Amino acid sequence: MFFSHPHQKRATVAITDKIYVKNHRQLASQLDTSFPKSAFAGATLDLLFTGDSLAKLDSTTRDRVLDFAEDFLDCDCESHPYCGCAERKFMQYLLELRAEGLGPDDIVHVMGDDYMLYAYSGDILSFLDQSVRTLEAAEALAKTESGVDRSDELYNAKRELTGN
Repeated sequence: MFFSHPHQKRATVAITDKIYVKNHRQLASQLDTSFPKSAFAGATLDLLFTGDSLAKLDSTTRDRVLDFAEDFLDCDCESHPYCGCAERKFMQYLLELRAEGLGPDDIVHVMGDDYMLYAYSGDILSFLDQSVRTLEAAEALAKTESGVDRSDELYNAKRELTGN
């Protein structure tokens, strides 16, 4: 009824659903329209990456938007930009920043500088923690289930994320 079953899975939200456009109100004012704060929302991608919208942005903002498009939206998928490639590339970007030794607060700062995006450091920390747990599970499976032992590769990937 109203109670969840103890074995019922909890719904998870992708980290890209928790990445927001920095200076959202200022951008909405420049574009003279409203759009979602979420950077990966379809309406945001549609609005920010049309020629008319880009022309209305100041040069600094336009440069950041174009950098974002070049780094994350460049794919040949038929359903582009709704194919999931941008989200996967962005998650890889976050993991690479962590592998460089940056903590959640620093990652938030860098993505703000790079792309005018922000997130809450707690959300970044949760994403990184979940990534490590996924690698640990994959490592354990690689030791027991795989004909080819990939556990060292997965162990090294986990070490890059944890800094240990």
